[in-house]
Amino acid sequence: MNVCGSLALAMEEQAKVVGAAFVDHYYHLFDHDRTALISLYHPTSMLTFEGQRIQGADHISAKINQLPFDQCHHVISTVDCQPSAFAGGVVVFVSGSLQLEGEEHPLRFSQCRCFS
Repeated sequence: MNVCGSLALAMEEQAKVVGAAFVDHYYHLFDHDRTALISLYHPTSMLTFEGQRIQGADHISAKINQLPFDQCHHVISTVDCQPSAFAGGVVVFVSGSLQLEGEEHPLRFSQCRCFS
C-alpha cells in the first residue's frame, strides 16, 4: 500500500471513531437529558425536521425539547461514517428506530451530521 492509500485508510478509521463516539454521546443525551444537546450545536447549525428548517443552537434545542414525548429509547441500526473533503471533517449517517413510552410500534429515524 502506498502513502496515499495508508493515509486514506487512517482517515477512514478516524472517521469511524469520531462517528461512533458522536452516536453514543448524542443518543445517550437525547434519551436521558435532551436539554444537554444544545452543547452539540452552534449558531450556524441547521436542523431539518419534517420539512421545517431550523437554524442555530437555541432554536434547535427549543425544537428538540418541545417534542411531544418525555421519554424515549433509540435503537441504532446503522452508522455510516466517512471523511469529508471539507476542512478535514467527518460525515456521519445514522438510522434506527425510536421507541416511545406507551407506544407499541417504534418510529423510524435517520440523521446525517457533518463535522469540520
